[in-house]
Amino acid sequence: MSPLTRPPSRFRRPRWTLALWGLVLTVAGCDGASSQSLPVPDAGACVQGNCPQPDSGTPVDPAGTRVRIAAFNVHRLFDTVCDTGACGGSNYEELPTDAEFEAQVTRLGQAINALNADIVMLEEVETQNSLDGLLRKVPRFPYSKLGETYTKASVDVAILSVHPILEVRSHRNQYIYRPDGSATRFSRDLLEVHLDVDGTRVIAFAAHFRSKVDDDPGRRLAEATASRDILLESAKEFPGAMIVLGGDLNDVPGSEPINALDQALLRVARDRPDSETWTYFYSGRGQAIDHLYLAPDGGGVYVPGSFRVAREPTGGYGGSDHGAVYADFALTPH
Repeated sequence: MSPLTRPPSRFRRPRWTLALWGLVLTVAGCDGASSQSLPVPDAGACVQGNCPQPDSGTPVDPAGTRVRIAAFNVHRLFDTVCDTGACGGSNYEELPTDAEFEAQVTRLGQAINALNADIVMLEEVETQNSLDGLLRKVPRFPYSKLGETYTKASVDVAILSVHPILEVRSHRNQYIYRPDGSATRFSRDLLEVHLDVDGTRVIAFAAHFRSKVDDDPGRRLAEATASRDILLESAKEFPGAMIVLGGDLNDVPGSEPINALDQALLRVARDRPDSETWTYFYSGRGQAIDHLYLAPDGGGVYVPGSFRVAREPTGGYGGSDHGAVYADFALTPH
């Protein structure tokens, strides 16, 4: 099919004082210290006068099951095999030595463990070998899935979970549309993983939208619009499920892609001050480009004020150039 030929319009139906006390992380891994668990943050009061209604009026049950969900761009986790035939130096594909790879996954693993999350969406994982190396450092996650795009030296998304996987769906081959009507696809897979969390279906979507290198803003807007629609469709198919989207979306609040998502989904960082939500340092300032979203009217609610960014004093986390975002959610089984 021609990339400009519009296929059938229907998508395939496959879907918390406010001190940063969780972020006294001793930057696990930098000094060889053991990973440190973070306390579950209090709900607390909103820090802005115009706080959104993050739970659509549904109160958080203090006795209910809590789930911590994180998203983390681990930054170019390449394995030790050269797939393209042109690796290292100025080439795109890196070729770490065994020792370099081991050091990278050890530091990343310690950082991920310190988040004390139940579900983690990852970005920039090259291969299953890359993921397997990291999994050896995070044994608390017995379940995982890589959203492979099957392109040499691709840096893909993945999901780690302490809860069993029920179903996996891929959206990598789905046609999506720029504002000018031209067809494209997701830059990386929009990976959809269904999980059984104490009897409630939790659907996690891991995303990594088009970067601004050789920018194609229309494609990033297409990714945001399609992701929003896919989550809403998933909410219709699974009305009792809690549905969360997380990842490196490569744009900031107020941009067209983030506005497109904000139209129908809850960006949970909205009840935190801008000074605390940045995840990436660029051109002398921090930018919030990694996000977590909750679909409305599902089987879970955001714990107000619980959104945090784990990062080191100079920015980045666990050796990555991105901070990791995380938040707590309370299940409200239907």
